[in-house]
Amino acid sequence: MPQIGTLTVVLVALFILANAIRVLKEYERGVIFRLGRLIGAKGPGIIFLIPIVDKMQRVDLRTITFDVPPQDVITRDNVTIKVNAVLYFRVMDANKAIVNVENYMMATSQIAQTTLRSILGQFELDDLLSTRDKINQKLAQIIDDQTEPWGIKVSVVEVKNVDLPVEMQRAIARQAEAERERRAKVIHAEGEHQAAEKLAAAAQIMSQNPATLQLRYLQTLTEIAAEKNSTTIFPLPLDMITPFIKAAQKYIAEDSPKTT
Repeated sequence: MPQIGTLTVVLVALFILANAIRVLKEYERGVIFRLGRLIGAKGPGIIFLIPIVDKMQRVDLRTITFDVPPQDVITRDNVTIKVNAVLYFRVMDANKAIVNVENYMMATSQIAQTTLRSILGQFELDDLLSTRDKINQKLAQIIDDQTEPWGIKVSVVEVKNVDLPVEMQRAIARQAEAERERRAKVIHAEGEHQAAEKLAAAAQIMSQNPATLQLRYLQTLTEIAAEKNSTTIFPLPLDMITPFIKAAQKYIAEDSPKTT
């Protein structure tokens, strides 16, 4: 019988010791309640509790990555889309995270979903696709303001995917194609305009110095001679053959019989 009593005492002592000692990791904090009253957050390391009297809840202080489920959003221009996002947050005050809200994970998730629907509904589809950084910053600021009383710090909110209806995808594809054609025509017109300006400047220079026109003519002949053509016609400038035409006309006039 004494041995059984001793064994019982040892077991009770071990049970009390096991419930009195807690070991918290570097990224953990223990929020302790004594008879229902908040004592505070302790850790990391070894924590001693009063069995039956003290209760402890562990809180992870590492950054938590949370995927916001896809949400149906109606944009300001009445386009129905499905959007999901990713949320990065961490617990800054373990006491507030346990005392001020029942489940800070669930509460942060719900706040992120409702904020995502309300904020994205204020933008048009084109702005939603082009100003993603601005929208992410606004989402992070609003969610962080709402979770601050819970001791939660929201660092980053990123919109991941924007799923468009098939009809809208086709319309965007047609719009993009039309935009590319417009840019191509504008670039071609600008090239023609610049070429016309250069030709006008060249013509002005050649009109002031006839020798440049002769040099250009000789260069053109050189380029034609490089081509392997069976027949090549060399155009002659009118000012080069004018003296020969006048001489021929004078000779004909002198040899023709005079009429009486």
